[in-house]
Amino acid sequence: MRVPLSWLREYVDVPADATPEDVLAALVSVGFEEEDVHRFELSGPIVVGEVKEFTPEPQSNGKTIRWCQVDVGAENGGVRGIVCGAGNFFEGDKVVVTLPGSVLPGPFPIAARKTYGHVSDGMIASAKELGLGSEHSGILRLVDLGVDAPVGTDAIALLGLDDIAVEINVTPDRGYALSLRGVAREYSHATGADFRDPGLGHAEAVSRTPAGFPVTVADQAPIRGRDGATEFVARIVRDVDPSRPTPPWMITRLSLAGIRSLGVLIDITNYVMLELGQPIHGYDLDRLQGGITVRRAEAGEKLETLDGQVRTLSAEDLLITDESGPIGLAGVMGGGPTEMSDATRNVLIEAATFDQVSIARTARRHKLPSEASRRFERGVDPLVPYVAAERVASLMVELAGGTLDTELGGSLGSTSRREAIALPSGFVPGLIGVAYTDEEIVSALRLIGCTVEEHEGGWSVTAPSWRHDLSDKWTLAEEVARIEGYDRIPSVLPTPPSGRGLTSAQQGRRRVANALASAGFVETPSFPFTTEEQNALHGSPSGEKLPGVKLANPLDGLAPFLRRSLIPALLQVAHRNVSRGIVDLALFESGTVFLPKPGVQYGTPSVPPLAVRPDAATLTALDASIPPQRRHVAVLLTGHTVAKQPGQPAVAADLTDAVDAVRVLAAAAGLDIELVQAQRAALHPGRTARVLASGTDIGYVGELLPAVSAAADLPGRVLVAELDLDAMLELAQSRVVAASLSGFPAATQDVSLTVPRDVAAGDVRRALIEGGSPLLEGARLVDDYRGAGLAEGSKSLTFALRFRADDRTLTSAEATDAKLAGVAVAAERFGAAIRD
Repeated sequence: MRVPLSWLREYVDVPADATPEDVLAALVSVGFEEEDVHRFELSGPIVVGEVKEFTPEPQSNGKTIRWCQVDVGAENGGVRGIVCGAGNFFEGDKVVVTLPGSVLPGPFPIAARKTYGHVSDGMIASAKELGLGSEHSGILRLVDLGVDAPVGTDAIALLGLDDIAVEINVTPDRGYALSLRGVAREYSHATGADFRDPGLGHAEAVSRTPAGFPVTVADQAPIRGRDGATEFVARIVRDVDPSRPTPPWMITRLSLAGIRSLGVLIDITNYVMLELGQPIHGYDLDRLQGGITVRRAEAGEKLETLDGQVRTLSAEDLLITDESGPIGLAGVMGGGPTEMSDATRNVLIEAATFDQVSIARTARRHKLPSEASRRFERGVDPLVPYVAAERVASLMVELAGGTLDTELGGSLGSTSRREAIALPSGFVPGLIGVAYTDEEIVSALRLIGCTVEEHEGGWSVTAPSWRHDLSDKWTLAEEVARIEGYDRIPSVLPTPPSGRGLTSAQQGRRRVANALASAGFVETPSFPFTTEEQNALHGSPSGEKLPGVKLANPLDGLAPFLRRSLIPALLQVAHRNVSRGIVDLALFESGTVFLPKPGVQYGTPSVPPLAVRPDAATLTALDASIPPQRRHVAVLLTGHTVAKQPGQPAVAADLTDAVDAVRVLAAAAGLDIELVQAQRAALHPGRTARVLASGTDIGYVGELLPAVSAAADLPGRVLVAELDLDAMLELAQSRVVAASLSGFPAATQDVSLTVPRDVAAGDVRRALIEGGSPLLEGARLVDDYRGAGLAEGSKSLTFALRFRADDRTLTSAEATDAKLAGVAVAAERFGAAIRD
């Protein structure tokens, strides 16, 4: 909301020496957010001049300029020669002259300069150049504004161009502040300055019997049981002259408030809307056919709105209609057939109160936000429509030369009195944590317009008509805190109850993320959206299309599916980094994947009503409409793990680095894992393994196929791994490890076994451990040899073995016996033999 200070001073006593920053500070103290300060960004000398004479001079480029002699007053140098390219003025016209040394918005400094064979000693300005509007077809003639001032008069002060506006952010619950009336009241609350309410004299002082122009409210399908319109005031002004100029003071105020001038009739309706917060619409009375009816639209009905768009209406839309059909979207935008124009002579003024929900839904449904809908959806004062209609009518009489009909037209609903709110004594101090006295509480509530009656044990509080947000004792307590000052509220950290904190699952997820970060990986969270093809490639071992969840309103139409895997997002992040020259990458992400079950239809069958807690059956149906969601963790490596440096060649990332990352993950989760060779559609055969923990498949690790890497625009080898983090943490919680630490030294030996090439090293390792137990503490593969000296089709696997006993120091013979026992099991299962 932009608030011109000259306008604000009409309703509240703002000190003459108050700066915009002072006004903003006062408004911030009562809960508003400071946004900006707006000025016309020009400086003088800018004066009124009179065109004495001019000479048209055609130019070689086809343009005709005027060499003008303009009197700017003796104190400003008398008559000056000025070159002007406009042709819409005449000798004797008074214009705005920007003299050398002045600065126009842009900034655009003015200086005497030679052009078209003359020295132009200044410039005759247009309305756009002064910041008064978008009109740039010709210079600004003061007669068009209805202004006549002596030559040499300061045009900045004359046109109100020295005014300043402050801008504040108005939250949705405080719609009353979208008006000068509301902001002036809040400034009064902040400073104690006298406030003069321009909204006094509401419709209760007028006969409620409709007369004059007929208006009917017939809401056949109210939303949530609330009629679409509860007030509709109509006033008629006849014989207006739409060609009359809007006065400069109104144009400058509207411009500073962010609204451009569109002619005196529309400017008046906008001016009163900003002044009182009540949206106003004016109809060309002569274009109306019969009376006005406020009703719901029929599905498929059409309306051409003021922006020239023909809109197909919904049965929920609230309409303004006459005998010809729809003539406006109530509270949002009027219709083209009845809009006011240069030919309008008789005006019907509408000031109504429309239902907030109806207007909000209509504006969003048609993507048609407007200044009117912005106010209606936040709630307007139901007692101000009559005042606003009277204000518009009086301004049309004053500024457009009209005549006001004495009869009041409209359908005036009975505005019900607001229900009183019980406010117990001691509730406000207990909630806010400040020892407010009863006098402070009552004073604060009365200051904002509440009626407060004292009762035993507290007060009965009736909120003012313009405060729709005050609905219970909690909102009243918030108002007391706001008015008395937020600085009085102490900063106290809450004391957490004992036994609370992170769950074991949360602690596990943090351990995993911290472990990967400590290992040099960078976390890259991403959106959970992908394509059906990527879901198939990375979300299933075989690459087949498994069930996926497709969004009805995706952020990106090319990626409408919820992901089954984290790998596609990591590939996108890697591609983005490589394209920017960062080619050595170690990335990870921990996030949710969506794994719908085959044959199950997901998605909410119907949206539960708002403001009502769903019952158990509805909640169960909602839960059933959500696909299973598992938390996964994935890593990606590409480029080099060690950069080239003096004495050290670059070391490229390979499969062992990805396996090491998996082991880091498992150790952080508290699991022992083993790898089993496997195949996946996106991964290189022979360089892919399933990851098992306690016999349960928890994920995979491997190298992407070159074709998949190339499709992702990634050069070189790309290593990936993806594990089911939820499954890992569940398995870790089910494992209870209680082992004593031996204080005796370990005995180490190596063993090299020849086995057929198709035997997996992991199977041989498990055989050695099984046979060597309980003395064999660990077995680690250190070499896989397949060269000369071996029989055709065989390979040599070398394992480093570590033996230990809990109660003694092992002898070399005991370690050898345990080793040979393991070799015997391997020989029985795979034909393993000790290599000579």
